[in-house]
This record gives sequence, C-alpha cells and structure tokens, in this order.
Amino acid sequence: MDKSKGNYKGIFFVALSALFFSLNSVFAKIAMQNSNYSGIVMAFGRFIVGFVIFLAYVVFKKKNLKPNNMKYIILRAIFNALTIIFFFISVQFTTITNANMLNMTYPVFVFLMAPYMNNEKVKKIYYSFLILTMIGYYLIVFPDFNSINKGDVAGLMAGLMAAFAVSFLREARKQDESYLIMFYLMLIGSIITFIMVVSNLEIPTPMVAFYIFFSALMGVLGQLFITIGYRYVDSATGALVASSRIIFGVILGVSLFSEMLSLRIIVGGILIMISLVGVSGILYKYLHNAEKSL
Repeated sequence: MDKSKGNYKGIFFVALSALFFSLNSVFAKIAMQNSNYSGIVMAFGRFIVGFVIFLAYVVFKKKNLKPNNMKYIILRAIFNALTIIFFFISVQFTTITNANMLNMTYPVFVFLMAPYMNNEKVKKIYYSFLILTMIGYYLIVFPDFNSINKGDVAGLMAGLMAAFAVSFLREARKQDESYLIMFYLMLIGSIITFIMVVSNLEIPTPMVAFYIFFSALMGVLGQLFITIGYRYVDSATGALVASSRIIFGVILGVSLFSEMLSLRIIVGGILIMISLVGVSGILYKYLHNAEKSL
C-alpha cells in the first residue's frame, strides 16, 4: 500500500475511534438518566459485550490463549478496568464535555511514567506540557473545595489510570499479540466489574438495555478502530488525531444535552489540547523534517 494512502487510512480510523469513544459516553449518559444504574454498571456492560465479541473471535479463528508474559497483560487489564470505571463515574456525575476532556489528559501523564515503566528518556520540555494540563484541569473543574464535583475528580482519575494502562500495554505488546491482550482485558474487566455490581443488578427495561448495549458497542468499536489505526500511523500522529475526542465530546455534549460552555472551560480544553499536541511529538517531528529538507 502507498505510504500516504496508509497514513490517511490510519488517520481515518483513529478519528473514527475518537468519535465512537465519545458516543460511548453519550449512550451511557442517556442510559443512566433513564434508570438507577451507576457508571459501574455501564463499565460492566462494556466489558461483557467486549468479552463476548473477542471470545467469538478467538473460537472462530482458533487462536492460542497462552500468553508469553501474563504479568503485563494482567496489569494492563486491571488498570484499564479502573480507567473505564472512573470514566463512567465521571460521565454519571459531570458533563460529557468535562468527562471526555479530563479523560484525554492521559497522554501527558504517560511521559511521566516512561522513565520508570518503559525505560524511556523524557524531554524536559514535556514538564511544561504537564503544567499546562494541570492549569487546564483547574480551569475546567474550578474547585472551590466546598463543593468539588466528584465526576470531575473521577475524570482526572480516569486519565491517570489510563496512563498506567497505556504504559503496561506498551510492555505487553513487546511480547504478546493485540488480540490476546484484548481478550484478557475484557475477561478480567468483566470479572472485576461484575463483582462490584452483582448485588445491585436488575433486569433493565428494553430502552435502557438498548442504550447500555450501544454504549458498550461504541466503546468496543472505538478500541478496535484505534488498534487498526495505529497500524498505519506513528504514535505522534495517532495521539494528535485521538485528541479530536475532546472536540467530539464538546459537540455532542452541547448539541444533545445542552451543556453550557463557559470561556473558562473552553480555555481549559485548549490548554489540554496544546499539551496533547506537545507530548505527541508531532511538532518536533515536523521541525526535524523541515531542517533535513533545507
């Protein structure tokens, strides 16, 4: 395949994954507004649907389920489960806009862990992007410390847990294939969330079941498309395109839930996006290529 065509294909799939991840939060929000279900139930729905899909894939393709290194697969699955749980709690108690913005802080935290978890060097300028991210977080949440929105706090926790999950994923991929990692991710996530919700599970109404299913499906498809997309684009481009999830979150939140956008939230979102562009390395790559062409 032509390199440029492959690059466009990768960008398309990563952008599509960002849209589906945003829709994942939208369907979950609607389901929770029409029921007494918590964000943890939404997380269980996402994992169990994903497990059924990947189990069918493994059985149909007769794939081997024996990993080379179970340690990183388990750690990836546990922290991914925590990420999804915190994310849906965020969706439950705050806006779609805030939940997606705060969850997307994870790439900035990844670089902090890189020297310790992935043995990678970190450029000092990245600490500036961390400061921008924290300023952006403060502007979005704007806590008065008497009435902090627990949904906003959960959103930041989702971003932090996602950073651990991504770091362990990078190690797991060095020794095991993606389908194997995804299978155990869905299995372990299903077990963890089932234990947390089993005492409160009820049979949902058909309408609520519809929204829970589509929320889960959007999340699984988002995971699938971002995996496909990263086959064709480098991590810098992928991270930059993935940040479009913030824009999708804002558009969907404002149009479907009439969420109010203040100048403070807009500025906070812009600061986070600038940080994502910075840590993606795309500007460094562009300037480096420009110097080579001179």
